[in-house]
Order: sequence, then structure tokens, then C-alpha cells
Amino acid sequence: MITKTIKASEIQKDWYVANADGKILGRFASEIAQILRGKHKPNFSPNMDMGDFVVVINAEKVKVTGKKETDKIYFRHSGYPGGTTFTELSHMRRTYPERIIENAVKGMLPKNKLGRAIMKHLKIYAGAEHPHTAQQPKELDI
Repeated sequence: MITKTIKASEIQKDWYVANADGKILGRFASEIAQILRGKHKPNFSPNMDMGDFVVVINAEKVKVTGKKETDKIYFRHSGYPGGTTFTELSHMRRTYPERIIENAVKGMLPKNKLGRAIMKHLKIYAGAEHPHTAQQPKELDI
């Protein structure tokens, strides 16, 4: 039996729209990460960018369970001494709701050049409108 490897020119990328309204953050992010990675395709190869484009709408309406709304903390460091910044999920939802889903999906992708390339296929919008209607995205039922 011969295994056929796919070439980069043979990869077909589709567009999907995922509505985050009322979805649980972690479960929603893991489904998006699998589609971005291409694991839903039968000819998946872990060393290639074969995933599809995903447009997430209503990012501000994503849900979290338990007391994460007040207890979940996002950590950043500027690289300078004393340059730590801690942000609560509730504050992040008010200021940059797109970053909630972006951080969750980014943590589920490879931490290398491939993971950074895959993240460019994720488009997140806080509201219900998005500028990608020309790509004719399919509705994603997650």
C-alpha cells in the first residue's frame, strides 16, 4: 500500500463562519483550532498548513462557566523589569472581546512558525457583521 502525500498546491482552503453567541469558550475554541489546523480533512498532514479560514462573529457574547468571569486572569509581560500586566476576563470583554477567543485558540495551536501562520487564517469580530461575505463562507455548526 502506497501513502500519497499532498502537495501545497493541491490544498483547498474553504471559508467558515462560526457564531460565538452563547457558546462555551473552551469547547468553541477547540473546534475552531481543529478546523484551522485541518484535522477534519482526510489527508491531514501535521507539517503543513492545510486548514481552512474561520470567521468568528459575536465574540463578545461567548460564555464561560463557573466564576471565570471575575477569576480568570490574562498575563502579559513587556520584557522590561516590572513590566507585568494582569487583566481580568470581565475587563477584556469590555475592551477587546476579540482577544478572548484569539488567546484561547492560540493556546491550542503549535508554538512554532506553522502555528503563527495558521493564526492568520482566523478572523474575529465582536459584533454580527464581518467584511468577508465575498468569500461566500459556509455556516459552521459547532
